[in-house]
Order: sequence, then structure tokens, then C-alpha cells
Amino acid sequence: MKKLILLNLLLFSSACLADSELVNSLNKACDGGDGEACRDLGYKYKNGNGVRKDYFVSAEYYKQSCDSGDAFGCNNLGYAYENGEGVRQSYGEALRLFGLACDLKEQWGCDNYARLKKSGVK
Repeated sequence: MKKLILLNLLLFSSACLADSELVNSLNKACDGGDGEACRDLGYKYKNGNGVRKDYFVSAEYYKQSCDSGDAFGCNNLGYAYENGEGVRQSYGEALRLFGLACDLKEQWGCDNYARLKKSGVK
């Protein structure tokens, strides 16, 4: 039983170390202008995957991603604005970001844009 507990503890600590190394690598790539890395960090912070859940930090990374031209990052930032996660809720800003994602050929952005337009958002 002690060996099983020790093995589980070792596996857990290895996974935490791997998450930490991944987050460090993503941070370096994001700082270097890699929009996908910024988006991945946004997702990690939104969901608490390997980091402490933080909607504000998530939105900041999604903004960096979108600013770099990453369509999916724009779509995710649109969701943050639609739901008020880490930013002040703004359906108008969500609509703008979904439209930008659509312009960048992200189908989910187009679908979300159409959904908000249909609901009457201007």
C-alpha cells in the first residue's frame, strides 16, 4: 500500500513538473509573438489546466493571441466578452471579435457572429 501511495505521489509530481515546463515554454513562445501559444495559455488559465484558474489572465492571453492575428484567439476573447469572464461583459465587443474571427476564416467565429446578430446584438 505504501508503494502504491508513493508511486501515485511520484506520478502526480512528475505531471505538475511537466505542466510547469509546458507553461514556461508557452510563455516564452507567447512573448515571442506566437499567437497560438498565447491562445493555449489563455485556455489553460480559463480552465485551470496546470495553472491557477484566472479569467482575467486568460482574457489577457486571448487578447495577445487575437492581436497577433490568431482567429481562434479572437473567437475565445469574444466568448470572454459575451460571458464577462475576466473582462466587463459587452455583447457589442463580443460581436466585433466574433466578426474579426470570421474575417480570419474561423467558422466558429462566423457561427457566433450570426448567433449574436440573430439575437439582436448591434
